[in-house]
Amino acid sequence: MSNLFYCELQDRGVLQITGQDARDFLQGLISNDIQSVSSNRAIYSALLTPQGKYLFDFFITEYGGALLLETEKMKISSLIKRLKIYKLRAEVELKDVTNKWSLFAFWGEGISDLCGLSEAPGSATNIIGGVAFVDPRLPNAGIRILQPIGTNIVSKISSHSTATDPSNYDRMRLALGLPYDSRDLIAEKSTLIESGFDELHGIDWNKGCYMGQELTARTKYRGLVKKRLVPVDIFGPLPEPGSLIFTRDGRSVGEMRSGRDNRALALVRIEYLDGSESLQSGKAKIIPIKPDWADF
Repeated sequence: MSNLFYCELQDRGVLQITGQDARDFLQGLISNDIQSVSSNRAIYSALLTPQGKYLFDFFITEYGGALLLETEKMKISSLIKRLKIYKLRAEVELKDVTNKWSLFAFWGEGISDLCGLSEAPGSATNIIGGVAFVDPRLPNAGIRILQPIGTNIVSKISSHSTATDPSNYDRMRLALGLPYDSRDLIAEKSTLIESGFDELHGIDWNKGCYMGQELTARTKYRGLVKKRLVPVDIFGPLPEPGSLIFTRDGRSVGEMRSGRDNRALALVRIEYLDGSESLQSGKAKIIPIKPDWADF
């Protein structure tokens, strides 16, 4: 079990949603099917602008009859304000419960077995006062455990794993090509299709209408995607997020997102993803990599 690792993700928070209208309320807003969430199933989803642009992404699980949205801690107050715009008379209560939960990520081959979970994306279970679920995007990204602060339900699993720094979780998800909230997804600019939400199980195409659904569907079915967010190998100094990517003749074909060491994510025009042309950002050579899970 020496290839199993874990860390606490202190930059993540939890929004609790309760009330008899909670599911119907979310169903008309988010990109995935809230009705599929149960004590045995978690999902990955997003909230968009009416124009189909990214605002927030989150994991949703169920615990004790409540829906728990795990998302970027610094954006929870903004998410609550946005959701309240659409709340109207719905019987829904939105509460930031970050101070009641801690989040741990576990990863490595065979990690789901330690929690009695299958390797299916989003497989979930309630465990000793908390909840564990396989990353709904990609099982290779491991499992996530929400643990009430003041308890130690992760001890059973952590005894078989090696504690490590969150930077190593970051390296793992960069290697897999997984975007990480506002580090890689730009509010009111990014779209779900270019950011991999389709392949990463963040969209349900059969659930019906939701905020931004029409433009999201149009982008997919009319083949309007011109760029994709992909991992890139870096040869040279790591460019800052937002740095432009150029061809040898100076044509701008993309933009850097988050990175660490010699790996980063970048939004690159699709016609330049085959490696046939030399790309550069700052003083570094950039080589795009198509993730195994991507379909383009």
